[in-house]
Amino acid sequence: MLHILIPIATIGIILIIGRINLSIRFEKQVNQLFAESNNISDKQFGYHQLEGLPEPVQRYFKHVMKEGQPYISYVRIKHDGQFKKDLKKNWINITGEQYFTTEKPGFIWKGTTSMFVARDMYIGNEGRLTATLFSLINVVDGKGEKYNQGELLRWLCESVWFPTNLLPSERLQWIPIDSSSAKLIFKYNGLALFFIINFNDKGEIIQMETKRYMDEKRLETWIIKAIKYEERHGIIIPVQAEVFWRLKEGDFSYAKFNLTEVEYNIPKKF
Repeated sequence: MLHILIPIATIGIILIIGRINLSIRFEKQVNQLFAESNNISDKQFGYHQLEGLPEPVQRYFKHVMKEGQPYISYVRIKHDGQFKKDLKKNWINITGEQYFTTEKPGFIWKGTTSMFVARDMYIGNEGRLTATLFSLINVVDGKGEKYNQGELLRWLCESVWFPTNLLPSERLQWIPIDSSSAKLIFKYNGLALFFIINFNDKGEIIQMETKRYMDEKRLETWIIKAIKYEERHGIIIPVQAEVFWRLKEGDFSYAKFNLTEVEYNIPKKF
């Protein structure tokens, strides 16, 4: 009996050590993220900033924020939901926590399933995706120009959780399309990104569409759909979202997230 229990205990200890090491690394990255960006919450949103913007964009900001809303500098969220690690695979349950900065674009996300821990990030102007099996074995470690583009796109679209980040600025502009859509253009660190954004009659963003690298070579249509909005801390934000790849064969959903917690301007880990 002892010769069976010892290997089992050893494996358990190794797994625990792996989780601890991952947690330490994650906390260091969160601290680095917050240390690189400044507090801009002394600025306030005013309706005068909306002059000249496309009508649906004005409708959006007037709906989701009140005059005098302080700019959001730091964000931390938690979510649950479902995820597909491959479009042909089954759905698996996932929980996540994520941290954002706005003055300097950046974020880090940790998604945890029963088998792997994934980390998506844009820190120090560099994008990276890692996945670790059983907290021990690195099975993915993607970085480089295509990840810089993809991770910055993620940061930009998830700004719907902190909408002062979508106000016009030197690096962000809105271009009119029609009464229910507009084009968002964002330029930063040599990258020029865009989203085609659709709004409902209330002014809520219901869909965001762009081009993103699906892998090292394939540039495909990437779509985020915001499904349900609620007021949190005086701001109206989406609390449910679904993410798709639009391929020749059709639309393929691979992520469904439910926001469970959001806090602003607390630059530290949960």
